[in-house]
Amino acid sequence: MANYLLTYYGGGMPETAEEQAQVMAAWTSWFGQLGDALVDGGNPTSQSKAISADGSVMDATMAPTGYSIIKADDIDAAVTAAKGCPVLAGGATVVVSETFPAM
Repeated sequence: MANYLLTYYGGGMPETAEEQAQVMAAWTSWFGQLGDALVDGGNPTSQSKAISADGSVMDATMAPTGYSIIKADDIDAAVTAAKGCPVLAGGATVVVSETFPAM
């Protein structure tokens, strides 16, 4: 099994306490469905900066809004699992990337 980074882009935050509770319940349910395949539930992101090769720093224009890490037999299985991610209901996009140990 390999690890897969699920990177989230876009979407919206729930506005009311009721919507927040529904979103948290959806995450809890999805994490439960993933079971042992969940490596790191991740977190949302906030501020992002981009650093160029010359060392200049600028605001990132294509920054992710969050991430999770799961393990799966192959990328197709990871994509299938990612289709249940609650961020999709909020309008986000999920990018699934296989990781590999380099060190």
